[in-house]
Amino acid sequence: MSKAIAGFSKLAKDEKIEWIAKEYFANPEEAAALVRKYWNNDAELQKLHDEFIENTITNFYLPLGVAPNFVINGKEYILPMAVEESSVVAAAAKAAKFWAARGGFKATILGTEKIGQVHFMYTGDTAKLQPFFEAIKPKLISGTHELTRNMEKRGGGITDIELRDKTNILENYYQLHATFETVDSMGANFINSCLERFAKILKEEAATYSDFTSDEKDVEVIMSILSNYVPGCVVRAEVNCPVEELTVEKDIDPGVFAKKFVTAIKIAEAEPFRAVTHNKGIMNGIDAVVVATGNDFRAVEAGVHAYASKSGRYSSLSHATIENGIFRFWIDVPLALGTVGGLTSLHPLVKFSLEMLGKPSAKELMQIVAVAGLAQNFAAVRSLTTTGIQQGHMKMHLMNILNQLKATDDEKREAAKHFETNTVTHAAVADYIETLRKVNPTLI
Repeated sequence: MSKAIAGFSKLAKDEKIEWIAKEYFANPEEAAALVRKYWNNDAELQKLHDEFIENTITNFYLPLGVAPNFVINGKEYILPMAVEESSVVAAAAKAAKFWAARGGFKATILGTEKIGQVHFMYTGDTAKLQPFFEAIKPKLISGTHELTRNMEKRGGGITDIELRDKTNILENYYQLHATFETVDSMGANFINSCLERFAKILKEEAATYSDFTSDEKDVEVIMSILSNYVPGCVVRAEVNCPVEELTVEKDIDPGVFAKKFVTAIKIAEAEPFRAVTHNKGIMNGIDAVVVATGNDFRAVEAGVHAYASKSGRYSSLSHATIENGIFRFWIDVPLALGTVGGLTSLHPLVKFSLEMLGKPSAKELMQIVAVAGLAQNFAAVRSLTTTGIQQGHMKMHLMNILNQLKATDDEKREAAKHFETNTVTHAAVADYIETLRKVNPTLI
């Protein structure tokens, strides 16, 4: 029997919940109660969250943690991280403390250029298209003046527009390829508005261009949209120190660790199967700060992974060398971020996070986010090349397992002691709790 419903979006929130609970859950009352349990007691705050998206029924929580002791370009930070994965915040904080004692992280903006494109089809003489474009380019710029005026006052705007012939990959396919500076905003709405205006002017001017035939005048705009691939909006984060200062474990020689670490990075540079997991670890740090500061982590992810493939083969985002006794570890990463507009001025915890970071500019936030990725990567590769990734990760995961088993506070304390010297697995923890309850039922 179909569960299709007409007019769902017009129902009140309570009506939506009741319908979903009735149609999809064995215990409708329990399902509806769970959804309402996650509502905020502050009605105005809940209304704000309800209006972020469509068909809202409740809030879905992620923990907001902090990683202290970050030193970036000589300035101290505590990083907000919204993430659900065990050990991410702890790993970042551990790396931050380690490098703070060795001069901290350095970060440099390599570029802030954003990109948007008007994709169109033109059937006719290609030789006529470039002169046409040169003739209308000033009109494309002037025709968007009311859109760009405020951005230009802040130091941004349209930086260039090019005509690109893409007929080698698709018949009759061309682009208006535009670049933008959006200062402290991510700029998606600004860019898309400009592009749609470009498309309108393109069609209007083509329809009256005297050198075009009637077929050539019929330019077909397919779409106008920004690109989340931003290879000109890149930040570099790095650390370095003499090899002898890489005292990561008391029983591991710093020189041996450095060589093994660099080799691990080279493997990620050469082997795509490793590179994907390697870069995923970098994104653990990047995404956590991006989410906490109200930016679009999906756009960042897409752009970063495209950048990792820019050579034609997917590879590591981070790199490491040992030269003249100096260990150097760095990352170049594209990050189109904003600190004004969107959720940054709406979500209370986003505003909280940005204030905790010292109300950074977009450039400063790019540096902070890149450093979070590098710190996470250092912590992961350090673990992989020394104790192994599972030791630290599973110790952090222990609490999740205990919560799944509905362990009491006393049982958690006993389990924490036991697994200080024993391997953490779900089965091992379940067996231990079961044994504990048989031996000492008063702990339950």
